[in-house]
Amino acid sequence: MDETLLGGDELELVWSAYQGGDRGKARDQLIIHYSPLVKYVASRVAIGLPHNVEQADLVSYGIFGLIDAIEKFDPSRGFKFETYAISRIKGAILDELRSIDWVPRSVRAKSRALERAFARLEADLHRTPTDEEIATEMGTSVEALQNLLSQLSFTGLVALDEMLGRGDRGESMTLGDTIADVDKGPQLTFEGEETRQLLAGAINRMPDREKIVLTLYYYEGLTLAEIGQVLGVTESRVCQIHTKAVLQLKGRMSATERELA
Repeated sequence: MDETLLGGDELELVWSAYQGGDRGKARDQLIIHYSPLVKYVASRVAIGLPHNVEQADLVSYGIFGLIDAIEKFDPSRGFKFETYAISRIKGAILDELRSIDWVPRSVRAKSRALERAFARLEADLHRTPTDEEIATEMGTSVEALQNLLSQLSFTGLVALDEMLGRGDRGESMTLGDTIADVDKGPQLTFEGEETRQLLAGAINRMPDREKIVLTLYYYEGLTLAEIGQVLGVTESRVCQIHTKAVLQLKGRMSATERELA
């Protein structure tokens, strides 16, 4: 057993010490104990990133998210710390990657063009468009579309973590931000619930394969390679399916926001 990990009773005592004002040693113990969470999140985010992005750098970014989570965690709300921390760690990593802005503008432009194509076709067809229909809409071939999806999958930031855009004050919003906060009052709680319902509706209208990929990746914690084994396809194909599914969701959420505006 890893000696750096605290037992249940020990961990509870450290949290009590930290919340009681012993912010030095107790905080260091909590950081060490929960550091495997940072490595886990960093390894997930690293999937599909260019080779020049070191996982060690992602871990460094994530440590700041872990420290932020420890400082702001309120156990009285009844949430598990791990659930809260993973969201903070992932957010810290993604915020740092966005600030570096290593994704070429041409790739971002292609992503937006494909997202708009999804939205137009779904509005016209009232169903999920096929690859052939998307390729025709964009004036390209199916093979070129598949290559584009592969290219976009390597941007790494085409993920549910950024698909909800930005809030009223310009802050980044993620799926985790739609979780109701008991301290935010009835209006914001209602808005979070409404967003969750819209997102669930958008996912339920997707083809089975896209739904399976999203479920296995985001909710079951499987890697892309493991999902490929489940579906009987290559890891690169799973990357394509994942990217297409997320772009569809972004297009649907954006279209819904415009309708409600």
